[in-house]
Amino acid sequence: MHTAPVYDITHIIDHVGGGDSFAGGLIYGLLNWPGDHGKALRFATAALCLKHTIYGDFNRVAVKEVENLMEGDASGRVNR
Repeated sequence: MHTAPVYDITHIIDHVGGGDSFAGGLIYGLLNWPGDHGKALRFATAALCLKHTIYGDFNRVAVKEVENLMEGDASGRVNR
């Protein structure tokens, strides 16, 4: 059994696409870290949380932004 951190999202912009973002993040994680299902789940959860902060049907964040959230950077700042 694997768990992911709980994120406190204070300003949800749009719920639409959240499930797709989670599923896409999980697939990405399983393909890139095949031996670490926990890391794949944490990536999917972070991708879902970031999607809630974006308007529209798809997640427009970079992999690095998801990884930053996974590593504990919950500042909400986007570094481009």
